[in-house]
Amino acid sequence: MSFPPALDCWFLSGPTASGKTTVGVELAEQIGAEIISLDSMTLYRGMDIGTAKPTAAERDRVPHHLIDTVEPCEECSLAQYLEAAWRCIHEIRARGRAVLFVGGTPLYLKGLLRGIFQGPPADWDLRKQLQEEARVHGPGCLHQRLGEVDPAAAQRLHPNDTRRLIRALEVFHKTGSPISELQRQFEVARPAEACRVFVLDWQRQELYARINARVEAMFSAGLVDEVRGLVARPRPLSKTAAQALGYREVLKHLAGRQDLTATVELVKTHTRQLAKRQLTWFRSLSECRFVGAGDPLDPSRVARQIAEAV
Repeated sequence: MSFPPALDCWFLSGPTASGKTTVGVELAEQIGAEIISLDSMTLYRGMDIGTAKPTAAERDRVPHHLIDTVEPCEECSLAQYLEAAWRCIHEIRARGRAVLFVGGTPLYLKGLLRGIFQGPPADWDLRKQLQEEARVHGPGCLHQRLGEVDPAAAQRLHPNDTRRLIRALEVFHKTGSPISELQRQFEVARPAEACRVFVLDWQRQELYARINARVEAMFSAGLVDEVRGLVARPRPLSKTAAQALGYREVLKHLAGRQDLTATVELVKTHTRQLAKRQLTWFRSLSECRFVGAGDPLDPSRVARQIAEAV
């Protein structure tokens, strides 16, 4: 299955704590849109405080989609997200409304802007065979074999990246085509003026101050108790949910591996590092237009600036 680019939609993104949610609600009201979450963690039910989900009041003002759709014991792949997003796009357009994506997961943004090739379903027998070969002969044997059928993919992948090597070999075995060719559309860039993709841009120190304040507010709002409740559920957290920023640090705290003060500071540090990675992603996408923001943030003004830029 492949997913085409969602070129007629609006997008509002930016690093964590940049004000996307509040500006997004204002922008949606100004352009007559419904909002689809562009965040990999707000999908999870019960993970509310640490993911900074839109408030009930914000959801009353503008319909929001793809929030609280996945149990925290489950995984959600990029392809699953895109499939759900396209269902929402069609439903919103059928109501005569515009579509506005709001969130900060760059991989989701790239998938929506450039589309992806999902590839064939897993062949578990073939995967087991390749895993055994890697165990006996080392992953280098898989890398060598991939180099014979798909040199471009082999050059991109580390010789020890067994999981991706197996997937690349599996795709070639099932389709007869190199995965590097099938994924090429994911690299087709478009000029910013041809898209409606906006990224909130802050001075670094202002953004870091907002991040620190948000982390403090999350812990004051009961993040530790929220994580304690998730751990107490009958089914364990999925690997993705357990690695979510803020949650993985609190899990270590609840396991007695670090005190609360150290946990709060670690979440601040990791969140600032996430913001840097997000900005690197956004700057690598030609489709993005950066919109200056600063304290005090005026969501209505910033939204109007974005709406008038098109």
